[in-house]
Amino acid sequence: MPENTRRRRMAAMRGCDRVLSGNPPATMRELLARMEAAGDSDALPDFYDGGPVTALEERVAGLLGTEAAVFFPTGTMAQQVALRYGADRTGNPTVALHPLGHQELHERSAYSWVSGLRGVRPTTAPRNPTAGEIRALAEPVGTVVVELPLRDAGFVLPTWDELTAVAAACRDIGARLHLDGARIWESAPYLGHSFTEIAGLADSTYVSFYKTLNGISGAALTGSRDLASYARVWRHRYGGQVFQQWPAALAAMAGLDGELPRVPEYVRHARTVAAALAGLPGARVFPEPPHTHQFRLWLPHPAQALDEAALALAEEDKIWFAGGWRDTEVPGVAMAEVTVAGPGLEWTAADVAEVGARLIDRAGRHRP
Repeated sequence: MPENTRRRRMAAMRGCDRVLSGNPPATMRELLARMEAAGDSDALPDFYDGGPVTALEERVAGLLGTEAAVFFPTGTMAQQVALRYGADRTGNPTVALHPLGHQELHERSAYSWVSGLRGVRPTTAPRNPTAGEIRALAEPVGTVVVELPLRDAGFVLPTWDELTAVAAACRDIGARLHLDGARIWESAPYLGHSFTEIAGLADSTYVSFYKTLNGISGAALTGSRDLASYARVWRHRYGGQVFQQWPAALAAMAGLDGELPRVPEYVRHARTVAAALAGLPGARVFPEPPHTHQFRLWLPHPAQALDEAALALAEEDKIWFAGGWRDTEVPGVAMAEVTVAGPGLEWTAADVAEVGARLIDRAGRHRP
């Protein structure tokens, strides 16, 4: 996305009185205020470690019920270290992961290019692999990756029984199970189990602090003490041993305090929003109902027309609906991801239907 388009969208969103999808971007002053509220601003910061970073690691390990957690500046780095650990401990550099997974599409296959590992595909279906597919792998693997939810398949989750079966299958073939849990926070309601129970199925779990919790950056890799010791060494080798990371750590703590308790409510309301959107002329949502507070929406207009209509609605009527539309393989049909967060809780089904109709009307007028 061009930078000027991104900035125009963020400015339009921030100027809106009502927001359906996502959160208006916060100013740096607002972010600083959240950080100050999340910790003792008179305490010393971290110096390569300690301070709020250590406090955050301990809190996340407690939330997920793991022996330890290690803070990373990026999830890409954390996941590389998790997969490298699996290769070193099992002696097998082969990783089973989905072609729609974050490691392939959004990390530019760093596990292969940087860490020298090799990927195999347990499935190409738009969902996470099943236990049967894990057992049917044609060759041994050191680690199996499951992404919760699989974002680029439409934020889809396995059921709890399917996930526990996958964990058992990994044990049966002698492979580690790594959970890409960047969005684990919103996965728990659908799975019907606690973070501790979910992470307890895996050998390692990565979590993000900015995707749902509205932090400014950062991630954590959780698991055994041995994994944590290994992760700290490789974090340094990958260039992630940053002198001070207290702003990211405090922003993450603020998200755990303020956003995490509200996530189940976001997930529940996403089903109301999705049902209302599905009733718009020519619309389709997936999954139906959503598995998390995020889902996909298709409308029968080109992406450019919908983006222009959304910006016009925001700038003229001060209402943000949804942006980031992408054209699909079906001519004249575009798709956007919808995220129901705090501002979206104010919308009733009738609100969604009424504003959705206005967006579609505008898109028809903007259609090239």
